[in-house]
Amino acid sequence: MPLDAEDMIQLLLKTNTEQEQTIADLRATVKELRSTIVNLNETIDELKRKIFGTSREKIGHSDPKEEIQAEETVAVVKEHTRTRRKKSVRADLYEALPIKEISCDVPPEERICPDCGSPMEHLGYKFVREELRITPAKVVRVHYMQETLMCPVCRQEDETTIVEAKTPTPLLAHSPASPDMVAMVMYQKSFLHLPFYRQSKDWMEKGVPVPRETAARWYNYCSLEYLSPVYEVMHQELLAREILHADEVPCQVLHEEGKTATSKSYMWIYLSGTDGKPPIILYDYRPGWSGDYPIKFLHGFTGMLQCDGYSAYGRIEDVVLVCCLAHCRRKFFEAVPKARQKKLKLLDINSEQELAEPPQGTAEDSFLLPAEKGVAFCNRLFYMERLYKELPQEERKQKRQETEPAIWNEFWTWLETLEPAGGSKLEKAVNYAFNHKETLMNYLLDGRCEISNNAAERRAKTYVTGRKNFLFHDTADGATASAIVLSLIETAKANNLNIYHYLYTLLLYMPDYKNEPAGIKQLLPWSDFIKERCTGIIDIEKVRPEERGNLNI
Repeated sequence: MPLDAEDMIQLLLKTNTEQEQTIADLRATVKELRSTIVNLNETIDELKRKIFGTSREKIGHSDPKEEIQAEETVAVVKEHTRTRRKKSVRADLYEALPIKEISCDVPPEERICPDCGSPMEHLGYKFVREELRITPAKVVRVHYMQETLMCPVCRQEDETTIVEAKTPTPLLAHSPASPDMVAMVMYQKSFLHLPFYRQSKDWMEKGVPVPRETAARWYNYCSLEYLSPVYEVMHQELLAREILHADEVPCQVLHEEGKTATSKSYMWIYLSGTDGKPPIILYDYRPGWSGDYPIKFLHGFTGMLQCDGYSAYGRIEDVVLVCCLAHCRRKFFEAVPKARQKKLKLLDINSEQELAEPPQGTAEDSFLLPAEKGVAFCNRLFYMERLYKELPQEERKQKRQETEPAIWNEFWTWLETLEPAGGSKLEKAVNYAFNHKETLMNYLLDGRCEISNNAAERRAKTYVTGRKNFLFHDTADGATASAIVLSLIETAKANNLNIYHYLYTLLLYMPDYKNEPAGIKQLLPWSDFIKERCTGIIDIEKVRPEERGNLNI
């Protein structure tokens, strides 16, 4: 019996319902299979790394924090353009160097006219070319000869009156160490990353036997004795700022009480934010990764602290934490299959290259995996930050609050729809984002805050570069000395000073002013005295210990 229209409709509806249920079941199966594939790929990648890869850290157990990862940029921009730097000419490159003119004169026998035999007249000189010359460093022995005066009248009356000339205060008693020599040891060790044993070889080439032990002793003593007072004043100045960055990186100390040679210690990094004041960068050596160390170092600071997701920073009282979006993005990036990571671009607001507008990271980007969408959302925020980077702080804050909260809301809504496989890298990325939801968005509160903690990570990378050469510190005092010297070097660099001459100037004056607060204030990297003495190319021959003069305090 044929079905009537009503029965046919009911049959079709039933069939459609069954098909929809089948489709839903298939989609759930596909989703489950995709999660399984992701987990299997992660397992394979991890096994490949363990079998064929190389270890990032050679000391102790695995680092609980991720290594600093370089970020790539792309080169097209739609809405935002950057002014390209004018190509420098040679004259601009060398304008700071002194000029020595060498006159090339016509020989006497050619100063007679070849046609009539009359003496030729001098018309002048013309510039032909220029070249650069270098005078290799040389070491001389300086003997201080102290003049002694005696009154002859008093001598006749059997009273001896003697006056002796003042001599410069030595850096180290009974040592040939001088301000310029110790400054060179510090410069080569902490700026050029040249270990002491290589420096010793270089000194031998100059005819000066300076064993590595001697160089290390000079470095440590002068740092702890003369540079630490400047460091402490900079520390107090840092605590008075309103925005700081913090990070840490592992290091190794061979001889430290209560620890084995292979155990990990840490170099903590603290620096000022973009507050328009002179930049300060400080390194602080500590024997561990305890949260007590940043609490102690930052005691008295009550501003905004930009950092990664390490829970120890959350224990610091009276601060507003600003979590790093670059760390959050890195979690999603690591969840992307290795084969697709190479095609993924990471936007960096500090890159010199121009940036293309990123994918939106929305449902319309159906070709993206969930982890790739997470990266895309972060890239959208980095892109917006690039557009606002050069704006005044209040305008920057306003632009942020007008545009970026909507992206964040979209991001959190999307995250709630995800059901990542348990134990997967994607699940770790999602949990990381949710665990730091409030602090990730705190940068919106102040136009001076950055969206990432890359400023601190760049300073950590500076130390890591040196660590690759010297490998370890011999003692805790040596690690502390390195932290002090590197702090002064990086702060001097950030304040556009001549690095070597700043170290030299400190060692020139600090033996006499280490207990004088007013004198130390004049030796800070941003003082007018230092900017005048240590900016540009300096002729050190003009500022010797015996000719230095006194500080006006």
